[in-house]
Amino acid sequence: MRGTQRSRIRPGLDVQIVQKHHQSTGLLTRGVVEAVLTKSATHPHGIKVRLETGEVGRVKEIISENGAV
Repeated sequence: MRGTQRSRIRPGLDVQIVQKHHQSTGLLTRGVVEAVLTKSATHPHGIKVRLETGEVGRVKEIISENGAV
C-alpha cells in the first residue's frame, strides 16, 4: 500500500521509507513510525515520518500494522 495519504499513516505502522540522501538511488529503509511530520492530507512523494530509530523520510510502502503481515 502506498504512503501518500496522511490518514493511512500513524505511529506503530511498519513502513518502508526513502531518506532524502537516498532519493536518487531509491534505497528503502524499513522501520516503525514514531511520528508523522507532514501536515497536509496528501503528498505525491509520500508522507514524511520519523521512525523509532530517528531516521526521517517519505513513506513509499506500508508493510503492516503492529508487525502483523
